[in-house]
Amino acid sequence: MEDYDDKNTQSSTFSCTSCGADLKYKPGTINLKCDYCGAENDIPQIDAAIEELDFNTYLDDKSKTSEQLSVHIVKCEDCGASSTLDPKIKSASCPYCATPLIISSAHDEVMLQPKSLLPFKLERKDAQSEFRKWVIKLWFAPSDLKKASLDFDHFKGIYIPYWTYDSDTSSSYTGQRGIYYYITETYTTTVNGKQVTKTRQVRKTRWYFVSGRVARFFDDVLTAASKSLPVKYIYALEPWDLESLVPFDEKYLSGFITEKYQIDLKEGFEIAKNIMAVVIRNDIRGDIGGNEQRIFQVGTSYKDITFKHILLPVYVSAYRYKNKLFRFLVNARTGEVQGERPVSWLKITFAAIVVLAIGITIYYFANTQ
Repeated sequence: MEDYDDKNTQSSTFSCTSCGADLKYKPGTINLKCDYCGAENDIPQIDAAIEELDFNTYLDDKSKTSEQLSVHIVKCEDCGASSTLDPKIKSASCPYCATPLIISSAHDEVMLQPKSLLPFKLERKDAQSEFRKWVIKLWFAPSDLKKASLDFDHFKGIYIPYWTYDSDTSSSYTGQRGIYYYITETYTTTVNGKQVTKTRQVRKTRWYFVSGRVARFFDDVLTAASKSLPVKYIYALEPWDLESLVPFDEKYLSGFITEKYQIDLKEGFEIAKNIMAVVIRNDIRGDIGGNEQRIFQVGTSYKDITFKHILLPVYVSAYRYKNKLFRFLVNARTGEVQGERPVSWLKITFAAIVVLAIGITIYYFANTQ
């Protein structure tokens, strides 16, 4: 996205009107809070609709009317993630992989400025509480990792970049409709030591060639513009309350990390197509009908494509355990927790032995009565 001739907005800190100290956004409010004197400074609210932008126009015009944000960026040498960094910080670790960051490599850079965002709703302590409950339920996780993961020095609030897409779709298809029918089959079996002949109903399928067309409008298909987090878990954080999006205001970013877009608009739409394809194939199966369906070919056209570029709030916790990286995510709007579940084979083996012992005991007493 760096080749776009965009307007720049300078990233800055915000000073408390009471004491002059730096302010941070207070989750769940429309205020910036001063950690020094406790004063709260309101964020002016803009009564403006969240705009859908035309996909093709944006690509053709190279986003001439779009804005970029000038920020202090540091890139992780290990995982490659680029995220914002407070210039006052002298040491830090990557929020995505826990690798120590080379602070001297941090530099000012421009990044695509989203048009809207969902502000953090859960405070850090509330998200930590949800995370703690989730970790405790990991029965087979190594005990020392459980203890380490509850060390919240690695618990970071991050705004993750996303694209959302709307599109009218029309899909033509060819396939087969399967209809069940039954035939009577004769077979022999042994009953009380004697061979007897019986009959049974056997299900068969008769296939018929079909073709047709289905149409669907997709609204707000979300694709993450990050490559720093496991795809499986970042999408499992859904749903998001996108109806609560607010116009972009840099004040909401204060006190949090913001990741730079790693997936551009065009690549994001290819990901969105894959998400839409799952729904379209389900529509086709419903249109084919019958008892079973086979889909041979699908051709989909996309019209009236619009998009939004937004930021969504996530708490991220990354730990290295026995040279392996484990990452945990918390949806900072709903408290939904997702993450990689390491296992202790010692605990699994012990549990298996206990279950086996219980089974043997039950069998022994059942046969000695």
